[in-house]
Amino acid sequence: MAAIPESDHEKRKQISVRGIAQVENVGSIKKTFNRHLHYTLVKDRNVATPRDYFFALAHTVRDHLVGRWIRTQQYYYEKDPKRVYYLSLEFYMGRSLCNTMLNLGIQNACDEAMYQLGLDIEELQEIEEDAGLGNGGLGRLAACFLDSMATLGLAAYGYGLRYDYGIFTQRINHDGWQVEEPDDWLRFGNPWEKARPEYTLPVNFYGNVEHSAAGAKWVNTQVVMALPFDNPVPGFGNNTCNTMRLWSAKATDSFNLKFFNSGEYIQAVCDRNVAENISRVLYPNDNIFEGKELRLKQEYFLVAATLQDVIRRFKSAKFGDRNPVRTSFDTFHEKVAIQLNDTHPSLAIPELMRILIDIEGLSWDQAWSVTNKTCAYTNHTVLPEALERWPVRMLEYILPRHLEIMYEINAQWLKRIEKLYPGDGGRMRRLSIVEEEGDKRINMAYLCLVGCHTVNGVAAIHSSIIRKETFREFAEIFPEKFQNKTNGITPRRWLCLCNPNLSDIISDKIGDGYVTNLSELRKLTEFAKNKTFLRDLMKVKTENKMKFAEYIQKEFNISVDPTSMFDVQVKRIHEYKRQLLNALHMIVLYNRLKSNPNMQFVSRTIMVGGKAAPGYHMAKLIIKLICSIGRVVNNDPIIGKRLKIVYLENYRVSLAEKVIPASDLSEQISTAGTEASGTGNMKFQLNGALTIGTLDGANVEMREEMGDENIFIFGMTVDEVDALKKRGYNAHEYYEKLPELRQAIDQINGGFFSPDNPSQFNQITDMLFNHDRFFLFADFEDYIKTQDRVSEVFAKPDKWYEMATMNIAASGKFSSDRTISEYAKDIWGVKPTLDKLAAPHEVPIWDNNEKVE
Repeated sequence: MAAIPESDHEKRKQISVRGIAQVENVGSIKKTFNRHLHYTLVKDRNVATPRDYFFALAHTVRDHLVGRWIRTQQYYYEKDPKRVYYLSLEFYMGRSLCNTMLNLGIQNACDEAMYQLGLDIEELQEIEEDAGLGNGGLGRLAACFLDSMATLGLAAYGYGLRYDYGIFTQRINHDGWQVEEPDDWLRFGNPWEKARPEYTLPVNFYGNVEHSAAGAKWVNTQVVMALPFDNPVPGFGNNTCNTMRLWSAKATDSFNLKFFNSGEYIQAVCDRNVAENISRVLYPNDNIFEGKELRLKQEYFLVAATLQDVIRRFKSAKFGDRNPVRTSFDTFHEKVAIQLNDTHPSLAIPELMRILIDIEGLSWDQAWSVTNKTCAYTNHTVLPEALERWPVRMLEYILPRHLEIMYEINAQWLKRIEKLYPGDGGRMRRLSIVEEEGDKRINMAYLCLVGCHTVNGVAAIHSSIIRKETFREFAEIFPEKFQNKTNGITPRRWLCLCNPNLSDIISDKIGDGYVTNLSELRKLTEFAKNKTFLRDLMKVKTENKMKFAEYIQKEFNISVDPTSMFDVQVKRIHEYKRQLLNALHMIVLYNRLKSNPNMQFVSRTIMVGGKAAPGYHMAKLIIKLICSIGRVVNNDPIIGKRLKIVYLENYRVSLAEKVIPASDLSEQISTAGTEASGTGNMKFQLNGALTIGTLDGANVEMREEMGDENIFIFGMTVDEVDALKKRGYNAHEYYEKLPELRQAIDQINGGFFSPDNPSQFNQITDMLFNHDRFFLFADFEDYIKTQDRVSEVFAKPDKWYEMATMNIAASGKFSSDRTISEYAKDIWGVKPTLDKLAAPHEVPIWDNNEKVE
């Protein structure tokens, strides 16, 4: 591996988050690195590969975590705080090496140590596999929340599944189609995790229920074992290290010895794979509900294992000198908060009821009180196709006892409705958790609304929609339950880690306090017209763009102009996110240049990235269209570098960390009322990109924070979308009256971008004319006009970077620290703190009890 050029190394040494004491010794890091290379990896420098060096560095960094990790758990045992359990079927963590070094404050020492060993730390960082255990926003939000909960000193635990295969690796073949490949992220091992076989737990499926005077008993079940793997979650500079516990499915140890004699032993071993398939692969759908048996088993596997763990920890927690073990559940909700990240873990409600009634012996009313006071629910979508509704027949087969409990919950709920609204059968039918029409189904969102003490949306407009429209009748009954908790992002990863140059110039002006109090970025407003600061900001953006242009050339063999506007839309491919609107704009710009090659034109590099669910044909066709447009545009000599189209293959967290700091324009163009919040919009804003977007999701609050003059808003509002629905949407009217739209659609429909198959994209145009639920043509004209205004402003660098400064300055609200502080105060009843725990080399403030959890 090549050594780093001296100038680059010295430059990187200067780029860091200031303010954390540098107590780590470069010499000790080198010594530990060599020890791990020798003893952990059993290699020497003569035969070691770059991957060996990465693992040696990762183990070295993890060594700095272990003492803090153990001390944190000791502290929680001694102080017995209320614990927060964040249940999520997805945790989109990305890479851990850089984030861990940053939060521990040892990145400079590690960089210097690697330099002295002749290694390039950036090359080592690129070797780490992304932990892609999520589809997109929901999973990445969970990861940001874990970072903030640790940084705010909360006794919090993330619980999820340890998928053998994460979100698929996306390849774009030579024809421009998405091809899915398995993401075997564990094939080289995971240096961060620690298996905890001593906490392996049984999870039951199938069987039947026996009723007696003593109560109900779930019998004749099939058992799958849940093996936990713990991953450290370090807080920023506070010596706190929380835990993300991921469950892996394992078959039971028992074998029927008759197999040895009957010759079926091999088959018996092979059959164990069926049980272990539960945690084999992440479902790759995003905002699409798929009612498959394996998915249901994954959801129950998560909550069943987690709740056993939660109750074990509750019972074994230190509880006074005279009564060291808790036996009563009266205080359960005072010591336990369970947050359900969407409806995926909603089976926690009937599972907790089952444990409390069938195993712990509580009455129904006692168990319901405990469950309702403990669980809270976050809603992430209003799209009807995304809401979970499990068939009763499937539940009866897989989870018969839970179906009984959900029926009883519904019966009690309907009694309440009858009392509130006597004789209103229509209301009872609408609010029933059990949907009777057609195949009986359980509406899991309704189960959460009834079974949880709090329900929250994830942006102000989204929370308003679920309260006034989606769940209006529930909100009339439970007005106190509904809250808003606008999403946020961790500034550690999404500024300090991915854009250290920008972090540095901000620190030069306002200090380092913004790293844990992002609202301090407001101080930057006084520099919005400061020529020196704007020049520095422009320099940082230019360097990031040049670096990413090199990446594009290397990875995709496309030469782009780093002085062009980097216009970026990166997110899952879905009709409601309207990548097609972006594609039409590409065609409009191309047609303008073709018709007038000498026109004044602000050069653009338009980048689109994101994965389509493998079964989502329209989304995959949209990718194909964008790639086909790119093939025409990028190979037209008349166009040159003035317009380039790049499809960012295999978009993931580590690629986001590269493209977002290099972006000039952020595309957030969903139909108003469809995107719950968005968090990509916040990442772009924090990194100084301007936004073109609709008044949807968190865009609304972004505009409120930065002012209308610093964001490019276009399109219909939620009310205007509703009015359009009521009067009827006729796409042909817009097609007939807008010449640029008509030309672009005719080109798509006529095979201009698919000459070998002229009808290739007819399904897209047919959808746009006849089945477009997201009204793309209705927003087209305003979108194009607003894009023209974007180009006009980009041609005035002083104005552009003044607006960029105002965007950064207005980012404070969108820190996940703020979001988690609000969850803590308003939902969980816990108090954040920025106090530091004792470091491993310091004497703790409590007796040194070696008990860990």
